[in-house]
Amino acid sequence: MKDLPTNVSAYKKTPEFTEETIPVGLLKDHNTKAGVWGKIVILSGELEYTIQEPEVEVIVLCDSNHGVVEPTILHHIKPLGSVRFYVEFYR
Repeated sequence: MKDLPTNVSAYKKTPEFTEETIPVGLLKDHNTKAGVWGKIVILSGELEYTIQEPEVEVIVLCDSNHGVVEPTILHHIKPLGSVRFYVEFYR
């Protein structure tokens, strides 16, 4: 998993989600547009974050380990029990 580039700025943030309120689209493969990065911020609990390209990479995210979403790269998440998180978008 890559780090956020230093030359991007946050411009939008999702509401806080739980294992019961995660939008269905986040649970299946999806991507961001070209030039749009994401940061998955865990407030409590854990999420399994699967990056599909260029190789499959599975990472467990927690409050001390956020996820970075690269532009146009297919990925999905899966809650591992009770979880609270949000996603910030950067460009």
